Amino acid sequence: MMMSNPKRLHPIAAVANFLKQLKELIVPFVIFVVFGSRGGNGEIIQLVITAGILIAVFIFGILSWLRYTYRLEEGELRIEYGVLIRKKRYIPLERIQSLDLSEGLLQRPFGLVKMKVETAGSSESGDAEAVLTAITRQDADLIQQAFSSAKNKSSESMGEIASGIQPRKVIYKISRGQLLLLASTSGGVGVVISAVFAFVFQFEEIIPYKKVFAGLEGFIANGVVFVSILVFIGFLIAWIIALVGSMLKYADFTLRKTEKELIITRGLLEKRQMTIPLHRIQAIQISENLVRQPFGLATVYIESAGGSLEDNESARVMVLPIVKRSRIAGLLKPHLPEYELQPGFFKAPKRALGRYVWRGVLGIMPLVLAPILFFRPWGYFSLLLLVFSLAWSYLKYKDAGWDISSLQLSLRYRGIIRTTVFMRKNRIQSLTMSESYFQKRRSLATIEAIAMSGTGGTGGRVPDLDRKEVYAIYKWYSHTGVNRNMPVNNKKRS
Repeated sequence: MMMSNPKRLHPIAAVANFLKQLKELIVPFVIFVVFGSRGGNGEIIQLVITAGILIAVFIFGILSWLRYTYRLEEGELRIEYGVLIRKKRYIPLERIQSLDLSEGLLQRPFGLVKMKVETAGSSESGDAEAVLTAITRQDADLIQQAFSSAKNKSSESMGEIASGIQPRKVIYKISRGQLLLLASTSGGVGVVISAVFAFVFQFEEIIPYKKVFAGLEGFIANGVVFVSILVFIGFLIAWIIALVGSMLKYADFTLRKTEKELIITRGLLEKRQMTIPLHRIQAIQISENLVRQPFGLATVYIESAGGSLEDNESARVMVLPIVKRSRIAGLLKPHLPEYELQPGFFKAPKRALGRYVWRGVLGIMPLVLAPILFFRPWGYFSLLLLVFSLAWSYLKYKDAGWDISSLQLSLRYRGIIRTTVFMRKNRIQSLTMSESYFQKRRSLATIEAIAMSGTGGTGGRVPDLDRKEVYAIYKWYSHTGVNRNMPVNNKKRS
């Protein structure tokens, strides 16, 4: 039987263990070095202790590698590990939800991969069920084939599985132009700036920020143009960092399909492979941000039942990073025929527009009034926020919609991004119909549907739809049956 004998990870796993332990100790280690003893024998003692910790961590990494073995036996992935206490973990292949592969800077030079094993139990606990830090590509393929065989309840033997790999049809492969467009229109700039601020203010106990800002106050007051240029340069640098980071992350993005799975590979410095069993798909989501929507571009995600607290990306997987919205159905429909990806949406009634506008005005009003009261006359520019709020409220009203196609519920709504979500009836965990006092007066209601995804849920909430239409959706989900033409025959689809 293949891989029935215990195997060790590649020796580079010992280095990975050392770096992982060092990462966990970095905060107390830095505190010890910065605030340790000063002068005389104290520095020598500090140096000896530091060297001792590093040696101990490195030895522990080697021992962890020596004591870690894995094998496939009797339909299980069997792992034994532990330095002081020997532990055994047997994972039935049919319980595995997904196997995610990645090639980091440590693995790639040796032709190795890192494999994360996800099960339903790992989603609840927040950790992967098992992580094989450094294994050969051949062993990874054998484990994947054994996993696929267990899922498909194949009668093939392990030896027959190893003899061939399932054919993989390429659905989508990102081009250089698409990669550049994806990176340049992503929201990574805000993430970079937030990360810089979070890092800098970790040292507020050491760096006297108040004194620094006080010293710069006069300079800023007399150098508005110069400060504006610095701010522009800062944002430009953040945009370039985000651009490069996104291009490295999504380089060579490819979506393939086997008989039972979708397989995604991506990355330049760190190659990653994610597997999505088709039967684990909970919903499909189309996202259109403000930059891409005017050009008819969108991003498609698949919500899966896999994932964990530490790796929620395994639950919400990007399958089409950037694509013309008109092409989405043509790309995915042949491979996911049960989903209707071009429904005609029923829109919110005209009487709901006032509620959308009123909510937007109430939300923005404090930001409009405060500058007018305390920073006149420049504060009057805050009235532009009111104009922006009115336009935004109209967009939210215009984009709100729903549709029922056979056994599928489709919802469309807008926050900052316009989102369209498609959920099969048997995947919907909960569906809620709600009415406030003011909604009742206008015969309106709110519909919210949730499908399970990773450790939480996915779905959508669309407020202020026609009450009869919301009731029709509720009846459809409640298995009582509904003649769609009765409550909605006077509506037009968009």
